Amino acid sequence: MIKIFLLYNNGVLPKTKVCSKSALCCIRQTSNGVKLVIPTNNKKGIDDTVAEHFGRCLTYTFLNEKGEIVEIIDNTSEDRGGKGLPPELIKEHKADILLCKDIGPKALILCKELGTEVYIGQAGTVKEMFEMWKNNKIKKASKEDVCEEHKL
Repeated sequence: MIKIFLLYNNGVLPKTKVCSKSALCCIRQTSNGVKLVIPTNNKKGIDDTVAEHFGRCLTYTFLNEKGEIVEIIDNTSEDRGGKGLPPELIKEHKADILLCKDIGPKALILCKELGTEVYIGQAGTVKEMFEMWKNNKIKKASKEDVCEEHKL
């Protein structure tokens, strides 16, 4: 038996789903629609601040298409001393859409190759970034939007 822990909308109280099959099965059964991810600075849920740069954030906050927190993970990629690349890490957690303030060209290319749509916006909190996306006030990222520091 495998337990999958999801977070309630406030990002604090655990909600448990139990499945006798595989963890992948459970995740698919509990997700509805699109899964978004926002690079964040802490584990404060919907009120957390959006990190300035996609790969250098401390955490990734995942939401469903209703803006409810699904999970919050630590950034364990190479950019934070771990292994793997940030686009690979968020894809392992089934992200369909990345909402961020800034991204490098290689990360943007890899996200696209992995099937993760990338949007660029300037919001202070997770809630603000989600609302911008929901109300179509955020731009789909292109090579012109990559951060100056990392341009090829």
